[in-house]
Amino acid sequence: MDWIRAVEIFAMLTGVAYVILEILQKNAMWVVGIFTGLACACSFAVQHIWASMALNIYYVVMSVVGLVQWQRDAAAVAPDAVHLHVLSRRTALWSALLFVLLSLGLIWLLRWLGDGAPVLDAMASVLSVIATWWLAKSYLQQWLLWIVANLMTTALCLSTGQWMMALLYLAYTASAVYGYIHWKRRGIVVNLPL
Repeated sequence: MDWIRAVEIFAMLTGVAYVILEILQKNAMWVVGIFTGLACACSFAVQHIWASMALNIYYVVMSVVGLVQWQRDAAAVAPDAVHLHVLSRRTALWSALLFVLLSLGLIWLLRWLGDGAPVLDAMASVLSVIATWWLAKSYLQQWLLWIVANLMTTALCLSTGQWMMALLYLAYTASAVYGYIHWKRRGIVVNLPL
């Protein structure tokens, strides 16, 4: 087994742990996310899938942001509850506008860089950036974005022959469906300012 396959297996294992901790809304998720993000960034870099590589570096940074935000929110609810914030219409509209504009710009850049799948790579990456921000803010709807982004990334991985990564993103998709149901049932809205 070559080193990149070992990195993909590591990413898959830590990624599964990450999503389980995400569903349970455990702060340890963010620490595991650092390792998963670094492993995935390495795997995508080898395949010249630049936006997905950069996205995973962003995940590492957002792991720090999310850890700080979630520790603050967790103090405001019961230990077994899921802390949620309400997604405003304004945030949803800005997110949609950013998705369109950033996707178009990133598609152009990735074509120029010779990305192997620029449209799918760009759209999945931009949607994942928005979903990660929504996750750090504990918006229930982040799970819906993850379902779409993970299906897109699964297709991207299949098209580049990254079979283990494709399995990881399929697991992420199934987990996002479960996560949405779990958070919806157990969520308590916290009234702390974001």
